[in-house]
Amino acid sequence: MLRFLSLRESGVASPLSLQRAESTRRAFSLDLSRHRDVEHLHQGSINSLAIDLIESRYLLSGGSCGTIVIHDIENLGGEVTHTAKSVSSVDRTHPYCHKFSIESVCWYPLDTGLFTSSGTDALLKVWDTNKLIPAEEYKCRGKVYSHHMSPCATKHNLIAVGSASPYVSLIDLKSGSSAHLLKGHKEAVYSVRWSPKDEFILASGSQDNQVLLWDIRSSKGHLKTMDQYNGENASENIGDNTAHNGSVNGMCFTTDGLHILSYGTDDCMRLWDSTTGKNTLVNYGRIYNDSKKGVEIIVSSGCAPNIVFVPSKTNIEVFEIFTGLKIGTLMGHFTQVNCCAFNSNYQDLYSGGSDRNILVWGPEPDPAYDDFLKSKQMVGEDKTNFVKRIGATADTWSSDEDD
Repeated sequence: MLRFLSLRESGVASPLSLQRAESTRRAFSLDLSRHRDVEHLHQGSINSLAIDLIESRYLLSGGSCGTIVIHDIENLGGEVTHTAKSVSSVDRTHPYCHKFSIESVCWYPLDTGLFTSSGTDALLKVWDTNKLIPAEEYKCRGKVYSHHMSPCATKHNLIAVGSASPYVSLIDLKSGSSAHLLKGHKEAVYSVRWSPKDEFILASGSQDNQVLLWDIRSSKGHLKTMDQYNGENASENIGDNTAHNGSVNGMCFTTDGLHILSYGTDDCMRLWDSTTGKNTLVNYGRIYNDSKKGVEIIVSSGCAPNIVFVPSKTNIEVFEIFTGLKIGTLMGHFTQVNCCAFNSNYQDLYSGGSDRNILVWGPEPDPAYDDFLKSKQMVGEDKTNFVKRIGATADTWSSDEDD
């Protein structure tokens, strides 16, 4: 890091290179935070997490008990130890709460004044954040496993919904009704994701082992069916192209929209070229996945190279996206990990699991944190000044304690 600072001071390196180097260092050194926590309010497993795209300040979570919680994860005071408090919630006593498990939550991309939730009661709800009442409510074709809104759309306000039905539903917020159905899968759709760069491109993963790529402007059907064999060495018993040898229950695009990561119950993750539909054949090894519902995987942004975080039983596996190199394993949950959310502003990771906990993963902590917590002699003004001093450099140093 001193080398980058020296190059930046002399004008040789650009500000972007310094920013990317520090972002990469932080993302590659994530560990369970000993000084940060999220207020515990869920009474059941946590199935979905989302961080708003406007300020990266509010964490939205949905759980199996039908509870929705919004946490403020910004540490405005610069405290050494910080617990992200709930700013609002929808609990079981709320008159408009989901009756059964919430499987997916999502912020409206352009404004934190709206968010969406869906679950096994076959309902998709659009919530007014300030009033905490549904502005719209849609009845879907069976249990909803996943829904998503395009982060870059300017010409449509469509919500893609994957449910127990083999059809992908597109719900238009403007008209308040279902725009049309995308027909191509043969069984339940577990995961849907919009491209972060092209507002008309959508990917879906299903229980029928397929990953389909759609252009919603086309009425002829899907653009591509991902084939794990790239048209070669496929078994004669396989009638259709399949992306996995098991259900596809996790999926995401890379930040540039050029590749798709799919995660299946065959304990494999695959990387696809979204332009050609080809399997890039990157080998991530075996990643255990025995979940019977959607799993939220997430990629980092602003790093070189970028990495992917994959829930696997009680752990989170971390891999380089384009080489398949395993960076490490994040261990902290007691039971199944269901979802991850990455905060690109601070390179923090949040994870939710069936143990009802939301854990915070941050860069290796500053040794000054522990020194401060152990100190018994700092009081009054000295203590305040110390907090302000290290608050400005929180989590920016590496620790050599484990070497």
